[in-house]
Amino acid sequence: MRRAGRVVAEMLDRISAAVRPGVTTAELDAVGRAVLADRGATSNFLGYHGFPAVICASPNEVIVHGIPGPRVLEEGDIISIDCGAIVDGWHGDAAVTVGVGTIDAESRRLIDTAEAALAAGIAELVDGGRLGNVGEAVQRVGESAGFSVVEEYTGHAIGQAMHESPAVPNFGRRGSGAKLKVGNAYAIEPMFCAGSAETRTLTDNWTVVTLDGRRAAHVEHSIAITDDGPEILTLP
Repeated sequence: MRRAGRVVAEMLDRISAAVRPGVTTAELDAVGRAVLADRGATSNFLGYHGFPAVICASPNEVIVHGIPGPRVLEEGDIISIDCGAIVDGWHGDAAVTVGVGTIDAESRRLIDTAEAALAAGIAELVDGGRLGNVGEAVQRVGESAGFSVVEEYTGHAIGQAMHESPAVPNFGRRGSGAKLKVGNAYAIEPMFCAGSAETRTLTDNWTVVTLDGRRAAHVEHSIAITDDGPEILTLP
């Protein structure tokens, strides 16, 4: 999983570096495909229930599951890039939200809050803790900053499949949920909205957008619980 995670980290690093005004989301997908080929890894996104790409590219009002295509990024946009890799049957999965050129202060605050919530959730992944502690930490950071938390879509356990049970909601109650133990691995992925957390799915049956058209941010890491605490597997 460490090896798969490093591939994912490289994908996100190289794709983020390619984000600029005038680039299409399909071109970003091509960068991800090149990394997978360079590293001899395979995609856990491509073909997943028919998904046609190796990344999810979700600009502005798109929360998750955006399909790469001809959409051209513009100055001031934000975009979530979500991707994964498989190495020797083990999975990695992570996401970042980045700005296109110069972005407004509220969009920056939205992204920074999502990243802070991810860090707070990761800190709760310790032996003997509870899964509800993770969701509570994520929710607390997001709502205290004035953002709404998407509840329909969650993080997940991860290992020899990309999506394993149990789900990891971005909301919760401390002391509730499954007991955490060394050897568990989870993908935590906060999704926050600048406005309402109500969502709708477009006619492609993948792309999830905010109902009010306002912006969303989505970030994610895959993390293992070790004797020394949480280890982020999807860092460079």
